[in-house]
Amino acid sequence: MSIVIGILGLVLTLGLGFLLSNDKKNINFKAIGVLFVLQILLALFMFKTSIGVGIVETVSNFVTKVLSYGYQGIEFVVGGWAPPEASVFFINVLLLIIFTATLLSILTHIRVLPLAIKYIGGALAKITGLSNVLTFNAVNSIFFGQSESLIAIKHHLQKMNDNKLFVVCASAMGSVSASIMGSYMTMIPPQYVLVAMILNAMSALIIATMVAPSKPSEDEKIDVREVSQTKSIFEAISAGALDGGRVALIVGAMLIAYVGLIALLDGALSGIFGISFTQILGYIFSPVAWIMGIPASEMVTAGSIMGMKLATNEFVAMLEFQPLIEQLSPKTVAIVSTFLVSFANFSSIGIISGSIQAISGEKAAVVAKFGLKVLLVATLASIITSIIAGLFV
Repeated sequence: MSIVIGILGLVLTLGLGFLLSNDKKNINFKAIGVLFVLQILLALFMFKTSIGVGIVETVSNFVTKVLSYGYQGIEFVVGGWAPPEASVFFINVLLLIIFTATLLSILTHIRVLPLAIKYIGGALAKITGLSNVLTFNAVNSIFFGQSESLIAIKHHLQKMNDNKLFVVCASAMGSVSASIMGSYMTMIPPQYVLVAMILNAMSALIIATMVAPSKPSEDEKIDVREVSQTKSIFEAISAGALDGGRVALIVGAMLIAYVGLIALLDGALSGIFGISFTQILGYIFSPVAWIMGIPASEMVTAGSIMGMKLATNEFVAMLEFQPLIEQLSPKTVAIVSTFLVSFANFSSIGIISGSIQAISGEKAAVVAKFGLKVLLVATLASIITSIIAGLFV
């Protein structure tokens, strides 16, 4: 029954995307079909074949092993600040971002990531007929944050029409950065982080190109040198460490504010009305959770986590979700985990608008007009990814 509900959820999500389209006559249904089939095949391979499951487990274990070396750096700097058995979020999770951001910066400087992104994006463009810039940005967004992925195509932004700009922004918001992937893996099952990062790139393209269709341009040559501006490996290490440190501090500050405000809201609403803010979110988003394939007995709990993520950010939601994982069914864990792995929340509208503003004030004004629509599309992309993951668990 849950499979039938999941398929219905996919139909409804794609149908909503079609209704939101600003140019239904020019929707590239071939591209959407190809991307959707690719998603299904990838999910089938990763969840239902022994080779695929083995690859996902191997990659997850490899990433976990690499991250363990980062903890040696953390231990060297902050060792003794907390009891050995204590779980201090800033030390055990956020400081890890510094290490992963440094690794990402090194791989970018030596052109390993940019070249891989260019050729994977180019292959996607050929088989789908979509713009090179759009597919490059979608793949680029798997590894880099919202700001960094947009900066990588800054020379193309000024020439983009509104529809292409919309797709680019939706891809950026519908993804996450590989620099914080390690932190996610300490809070939710690692395999779902990897699966979501891959599927989200295609989900965002499916919905965004349906809502805002566009055609490829002649002058869309991608220059991988624009992805990194570092001049030496040592500059790349320094830049990565500093960028990671800034992200860790920003996330930490946001968590203090958001978690504190949610606790205040919970206390105030519980005292006055006898129902907490998180419970209200659960009831509001429970129909969405159900249509994604989550069992009715768990849809309010799942809905509260999903609503929390949209209202605040993925870190806050993961912190709330982490202690519930052992209590929920494997299907619910898979669906909610993959849903959380994206930047689709209200604060991201400001981040994307600010990033575009730094590149082009004219385009920033355009982005400001469709910010909420970008958030809706990025959320629909997360829903598609989650439903597909749920179908194979």
